[in-house]
Amino acid sequence: MKRTPTKDDHLPIYEDLVRERGDAVAEAQIAAAHTQHQAAELLTEGETPHRHQQPAHDQRARFQ
Repeated sequence: MKRTPTKDDHLPIYEDLVRERGDAVAEAQIAAAHTQHQAAELLTEGETPHRHQQPAHDQRARFQ
């Protein structure tokens, strides 16, 4: 029978890896949330008229 870890399980190997290398899962979640936020802003940008909309080449440079 395979046991599934729960939230309350103590995972010393994972904790050691996080301490040594950083929390890749948390970093990926933060990056995903940031990407979703940026995508939502860019997708809604075309829905409302902008008085001072930048040319496309300027907008791309802003995110590099």
